[in-house]
Amino acid sequence: MSDTANLLAGRVVSTVADGIGTISFAHPKGNSLPSALLAELAGAVEAMGADRAARVIVLRSEGSGPFCAGASFDELQQISDPEQGKRFFSGFAHVILALRRAPKFVIARIHGKAVGGGVGLAAAADYAIATTRAHLRLSELAIGIGPFVVGPVIERKIGSGHFTALSTDFDWRDPDWGARTGLYARLEESVESLDAAVGVLARRLAAAHPAAMAELKRSYWEGTEHWDTLLFERAAISGRLVLSPEARAAITALTS
Repeated sequence: MSDTANLLAGRVVSTVADGIGTISFAHPKGNSLPSALLAELAGAVEAMGADRAARVIVLRSEGSGPFCAGASFDELQQISDPEQGKRFFSGFAHVILALRRAPKFVIARIHGKAVGGGVGLAAAADYAIATTRAHLRLSELAIGIGPFVVGPVIERKIGSGHFTALSTDFDWRDPDWGARTGLYARLEESVESLDAAVGVLARRLAAAHPAAMAELKRSYWEGTEHWDTLLFERAAISGRLVLSPEARAAITALTS
């Protein structure tokens, strides 16, 4: 596949340097996530988790636009049966579970807006640093479905009340709201200061005791063992709902 074709399909790039593993994803439509890119991202996280040279993982996206626009509407429009729908939404489950299972800390670098699945990625990281441009929104209800797969990880991070409000009114929240609710651990004014902050923390963690970090991370995620089943049950719900006339009409309006 040519470089141009790769860019159009999206890409995931993994690098390791000085104990810091970086996973970067990109897609020309707002860093959205079609199923192939979700599978590649989950695989990259699993591989980085097993790579002894990487003592900490930085998850980021490319460009100066959104951090992640969530699910690919183009692919949602092509779903034709519930099983296909479940497979698509299971892609988000695989990424969340890979981030949870990685025996090292994951730092999310959130440079811009996060929508739907993008909010899920931020929540699934162990520590998210964002800029003051990183507004967020759960818009799934507006297109006739709901944030079923990413819901557990977001609710775990920000609490039931904040998650209920975020998923019910599907309004934009500003980055300060993200910081107040715990989705973002800290905010930076610019991309330059964001990169500096991510770099400082990543270097600090790369120098820490790997076994201690692995044990601490395991304690962070206690009580989520049932997600190995729950997230795929949730994917089946979304896979059915995306076929409804209401969802079809909303997705068509957004892609036309």
